[in-house]
Amino acid sequence: MTESLASIAAKGEGSTADRVIAHPAWPVLRDAVAAIRPAQAKDGSIDLEAEGAPGRAELTRRIESVVDAVERLSPLLPHDADYHRALVADLRRWAASGFGVPDFLDSLLAFRPTAERVDGRQHLVVFPMYTQNGNPDRNLEAVVLRVVWPDWLAELERTRYDNPLFLGITFEDFTAGYDTNSAVLFPETIAVREAPARFSWGGIFCDREAARFRRVIGAACEVTSLVLPEDAQGLVTDQQRCQQTFVLWDMVHDRTHSHGDLPFDPFMIKQRQPFWMYGLEELRCDLTAFHEAGRLADDGYPQGRDVQYAVLLDRLFRFPVTGARVRNYDGLGGQLLFAYLHQHDALRWRDNRLTVDWDRAREVTAALREEIETLYRRGIDRPKIVHWLKAYDLVAAYLSPHPGSVWAKGPDALDLTLPPRKLVDEVLPDEFPLSLFYEALGRKLRKVIESTRGITAERAGEQAA
Repeated sequence: MTESLASIAAKGEGSTADRVIAHPAWPVLRDAVAAIRPAQAKDGSIDLEAEGAPGRAELTRRIESVVDAVERLSPLLPHDADYHRALVADLRRWAASGFGVPDFLDSLLAFRPTAERVDGRQHLVVFPMYTQNGNPDRNLEAVVLRVVWPDWLAELERTRYDNPLFLGITFEDFTAGYDTNSAVLFPETIAVREAPARFSWGGIFCDREAARFRRVIGAACEVTSLVLPEDAQGLVTDQQRCQQTFVLWDMVHDRTHSHGDLPFDPFMIKQRQPFWMYGLEELRCDLTAFHEAGRLADDGYPQGRDVQYAVLLDRLFRFPVTGARVRNYDGLGGQLLFAYLHQHDALRWRDNRLTVDWDRAREVTAALREEIETLYRRGIDRPKIVHWLKAYDLVAAYLSPHPGSVWAKGPDALDLTLPPRKLVDEVLPDEFPLSLFYEALGRKLRKVIESTRGITAERAGEQAA
């Protein structure tokens, strides 16, 4: 490093810039990263002998452009100084090693945004990574983000929903890997030589979630002629309020993965399961957030009622018709919630119009949560295959399986001499196809959902505060 970050900071370069992306070094960094990405393979490496690949000298020059921009921007972010020093070292080591599979473990360990969560604090992040629900390759990415940590949320995390790893964030700007459907920044997506013993943070972009929700739910209400209550309508029209809703939902959902009556192998451990198990786990966490949101509403938190509306509307409208049908576990959870509410008379589709009895919907949603919780409690005492079968029975009681399903025929149709992982091969890619309602809704909303790719508050035409 030609000049230490500390000495640059002492000069106060760029200290008057309110936003990192307003500094002239940011577009330089963003463009340099964009110039490196096309040369990278799936694992993040660069084949210097490949036809048309930039030469090593040219790639090194681009890396130095990234380094120079990081050094110019870092003084704006003194809380990230250690990370940026480690980042510069990782970038230069990658170049010096000939651009093999990147290893940014040192800088990953140095980046600790949850050590002090401050509302409005900015971070500049550069990593070789894939973006979940976005780019599957470990390309170099650069993101400027801002923390969402209002006092009321900090108090709830301290007193009721401890989640020291959670980070609510919004986009300031980003490179191409985030010009996608990805709404998370997770450390496990980053290219490293070995996975750390444990991660210390996980970020979710509530501005993207909110903007996407508002656009899709607004269109879905129009298509289905659903009239929202006045307080729910505010979520569709108010970006800032919607962001506050999602950051609370995300915080409670995230911690629920490690709380409750969990089977021996909890969701967090990487394992091969039928995709409906993941669907039930994600739905369990959302229904727990729904339950806790009701308690918060009773305690005077307006965000509580907003979370309940958001969980129902996002799950019912967006989840089932978003993404491919292959093992779409979030889609399955949304289908199950709709069917459960419909079959318990909490919502009706008549005369091409959807109506919801919101008070009844809250009662019925609580009942579905109890069914899933009971499955989990009893699952602790069951063998894995029995637990999977009982979970299948719960889903199939409300959703019709594919007519060609082997699992739908029950245990007698399965070769139970096979190990569990082999039985997963018998699961159809779309084990529970869309209903007639969702097939029609999916066609109506397809273009709207496609339009949310890369969406942020600003791109949606709203400037988030």
